Amino acid sequence: MKNFKNIAVVLFLAFVTSLFASGQAMAQKDVFDGVEAAMRAGSAKDLARHFDSKVSLSFADEKATDYSKTQAEFVMKNFFSKNPPTGFAYNFPTPSESVRKDKRYVIGTYTHRNGSYTVLIRVKDAGGKFLIHSVDFIKD
Repeated sequence: MKNFKNIAVVLFLAFVTSLFASGQAMAQKDVFDGVEAAMRAGSAKDLARHFDSKVSLSFADEKATDYSKTQAEFVMKNFFSKNPPTGFAYNFPTPSESVRKDKRYVIGTYTHRNGSYTVLIRVKDAGGKFLIHSVDFIKD
């Protein structure tokens, strides 16, 4: 009977741990899905929903600048108005690989009428929810 209780406790702890791990993986995947949709639509408002309280943004060859969540939304709105998207896709790792390998970044391609940017998006865990802490647009 004592062995049964020990086995039950171990199984319960394993179950809870797997739920926590899968919850983190889903939270990370959700942020990447939301970012992809926002980038394709050129929606600064939707992108800002995934920003941490401070966000580092860099464009082309400019030095990265830290912004508050609200400021970053306005900066992205300006960027999208000057460079309306014609597409966005993840290149490496794909969000599903990012979740599986516990990566905290993805690289994508943002295309617009006059060219494209390689985009590096980094997220971090903020109390069980993954939020963007930096976005780098690198001119192709």
